[in-house]
Amino acid sequence: MTSLERYNAILRGDSVDFLPRLPILMQYAAEHIGSNYGAFASDHRVLVESNLACARDFGMDQLSVISDPYRETHGFGGAVHYVADGVPRCPHPPLEASKDLDSLPQPDPLAEGGRMLDRVEAVRLFKARDRGEHSILGWIEGPAAEAADLRTVMNFLIDLMDDEPFCEALMDRCVEAGIRFAKAQVDSGADTVGIGDAIASQVSPDQYERLIQPREKQLVEAVHSFGARVRLHICGNISGLLPGISALGVDILDVDHMVDMRRARQAVGNGVTLCGNIDPAAGVAAGDPQSIRETVLRAYETVGNPFMVGAGCEIPSGTPTANLRALCGPVPWQG
Repeated sequence: MTSLERYNAILRGDSVDFLPRLPILMQYAAEHIGSNYGAFASDHRVLVESNLACARDFGMDQLSVISDPYRETHGFGGAVHYVADGVPRCPHPPLEASKDLDSLPQPDPLAEGGRMLDRVEAVRLFKARDRGEHSILGWIEGPAAEAADLRTVMNFLIDLMDDEPFCEALMDRCVEAGIRFAKAQVDSGADTVGIGDAIASQVSPDQYERLIQPREKQLVEAVHSFGARVRLHICGNISGLLPGISALGVDILDVDHMVDMRRARQAVGNGVTLCGNIDPAAGVAAGDPQSIRETVLRAYETVGNPFMVGAGCEIPSGTPTANLRALCGPVPWQG
């Protein structure tokens, strides 16, 4: 059974030999091939080579183009700076000191020299190099995450308190860009699109359900209309957001370590594949192989099928090789 066959079977509700492994690797992946985060984020060839090496060496079942949150921001006119051993930075986002939405250019995912195109090229190269062995995960920012990237986190959170109409208009622009970006990646070979909306975990359930969830749902429906699946990733404690998330219609939900898995399953039902729940820092990087395996098996026992193996978020740089191997060790499917 190939990785892609295993991945698709779980999502259909069929039996498999063992559970798919979907850890999120970025800086770790770059360093695994002797490179660095700056090169990983700025050159799709490094990103692709890193992911292929990790899939080969650790048994991952999905190849990912995740790198940083500033792909769309660059398309909106933001200047992105790279550092060798850290996440790329956008020191002065386009709307840091302004609410002038008309000042934003329309992001073009296929514009030459753009960071959005570099991600699309990563999908294309995965498609050419992998030849259908693995799932290919595209990636876009969610409406709240991209709004915060354009406005700064602090400004956006203040805006949510005193200028909801502006937040809605800004997020609408972000949704439009996200849909175009998702389509470009699906057209290039992505079978799944990840939506990262971490900042959503910092707002109230009421604001989430009124302002953010309907716009995430637009993204989900658009991706589905393109023929791809959706993996939703909201870092942090999403316990209060689970009722709204349950109505999104996502295919895979990443669950961070502070969320009770039983509660997550009860909220989304058996139609959504749950993934994650082990603490990537304390549980994986600072853990040991035995405790990692026990945590994964306990999560699977708690929620049952459908389930895929991963951590709550990115696997940190410096994680012992034995620990990542333990996380990705085959977990037999239980009917």
